[in-house]
Amino acid sequence: MRRLLNNTRDKIIGRHELNELTTEVQRRQQAGERGIFTNGCFDLLHLGHIRYLQEARALGDFLILGLNNDTGVRSLKGPGRPLVPEKERAEILAALACIDYVTIFEEPTASLLVELLRPAIYVKGGDYANAQGSQPDTSRLPEAKVVQAYGGIVRLIPYLPHHSTTELIAAIKRLPE
Repeated sequence: MRRLLNNTRDKIIGRHELNELTTEVQRRQQAGERGIFTNGCFDLLHLGHIRYLQEARALGDFLILGLNNDTGVRSLKGPGRPLVPEKERAEILAALACIDYVTIFEEPTASLLVELLRPAIYVKGGDYANAQGSQPDTSRLPEAKVVQAYGGIVRLIPYLPHHSTTELIAAIKRLPE
C-alpha cells in the first residue's frame, strides 16, 4: 500500500482497502513508528478540529482518521446533519498535512476499526474524560476499552472552549437574513 501521500484522494482508504491499511499500519509499527488513530464527525472544519488533529499527529509518526459516515453523524448529531456529505468531509480532512489516512466507517462506533488497525495510540478530545477529568469515560468511549485490551495507549487532548461545530451552527443561525 505504498501510496503517494501527497495526493489528497490517495489518503482516503475505502472499506475494500482496510486489509491493506491494516497491513501498512502493522508494517510501520513493527518498523518502530507509532501509529495514532482518532475518529469523529468533523462536519464543519474549525480551529478546534485543526488544533486537535495537529496535537494528535504530534504524538506519533502517522495519523489515521476514522470518519463517521452520514448515517452515523445523523444518529449522533440529529436531523439536518451532517451539513457536509461524508465523501467531501473525507477529502477536506485528507488535504490536511497532519493526516496520513482517512477511512469512513459505518458502524455506530469506531471500535471494530480500532480492533482491526490496533494503533499504538488512540486519541479523543478531553470532553470524553470521566467525571474526575483524568481518564477516558469508557461508557461514552467504547474504543478506549478495545485499546486498553490490546495494551495500547489512550490519550485525551484538551477541548478548545467555544470551538465546536454546534456553536458554529448556532452562530450562523443568529446571523441576520
